[in-house]
Amino acid sequence: MGLRRFAVETAAVADVELRKLLRDPTELASRAVQPVLWLTVFGQVMARVRGIHAGPVSYLVFITPGILAQSVLFSAIFFGIAVIWERDLGVVHKQLVSPAYRGALVLGKALSAGFRGLVQAGVIYLLTWVMKVDVRHDPLAVAAVLGTVVLGSALFSTFSLIIACVVKTRERFMGVGQVLTMPLFFASSAIYPLDLMPPWLRAVARFNPLTYLVDALRGLMVPGEPAFIGWGVDFLVLAAVFALLMALAVRLYPGLVR
Repeated sequence: MGLRRFAVETAAVADVELRKLLRDPTELASRAVQPVLWLTVFGQVMARVRGIHAGPVSYLVFITPGILAQSVLFSAIFFGIAVIWERDLGVVHKQLVSPAYRGALVLGKALSAGFRGLVQAGVIYLLTWVMKVDVRHDPLAVAAVLGTVVLGSALFSTFSLIIACVVKTRERFMGVGQVLTMPLFFASSAIYPLDLMPPWLRAVARFNPLTYLVDALRGLMVPGEPAFIGWGVDFLVLAAVFALLMALAVRLYPGLVR
C-alpha cells in the first residue's frame, strides 16, 4: 500500500506541474531558441576550427548530443526559482502540511522537469532533420535518448531544488545558478572531447554529472561512436547522483519555508 500511495502522490504532483507548464507554453518556446542558436550559429563556426578533432564524424554531429545536454542543464538548473515563487505564494506550505510523502513531492517535481527535457530533445531531433545532421533515428536509440534526457533533467532540477532550499531567495538563487551553469557546461565534453582538456580540467570533468549525460547521449545518438566512458557506467553514475540528490532534497525541502 505504501509504494502504491507513493506512486499515486508522485504522479499527482507531476500532473499539477505539467498542467501549469501547458497553460503557459511560452517558457518551452523560449527554451527552444537556445539549441537553435547553438547548432545553427556556434556549431557552424566551431566546425571550421581545425584544432578540434571530432573523430570520424563531423563536428556538428559530435556537438549535437552536447547541445541537447546543455539544453537539459540550462532548463533544469533554474527550476528551483519556481519553487521559491511557490513558497512566497504559500503553495509549498500547503504541500508540506498535507499527508503526502516528502519524497513524492520532490520526485513529482523532478519528473515534471523531465517533460521540459523531452521538449528540448524534440527540438534537437527536428533541427537535425532540417539541417541533415547524421544522428541515429532508430526507435530503440531514440527511446534510450529520451529516457536518458528525463533522468538528466530530473537530476539537475533536483540539484536546483537543493540550491533553492539553501539560498531561499530569488536574488541569491539567480546569482548562484548563473555561477554554476557555465563551469558545469565547460567542464564537460559537451563541445570538445575530454582528450583536449588539460589534465586538471579532465580530472574535474570526471566529477561533473553533465560529462556522463553528454557521454551517454553521444553514444546513443552518434552513429558508430561508442560512449567514451560507457553507456552502462554513465547511466549508473547518473542514477546514483540522482538518488543522492533526492535524499538530500527530501531532507532540505521542509526547510524552504523557515
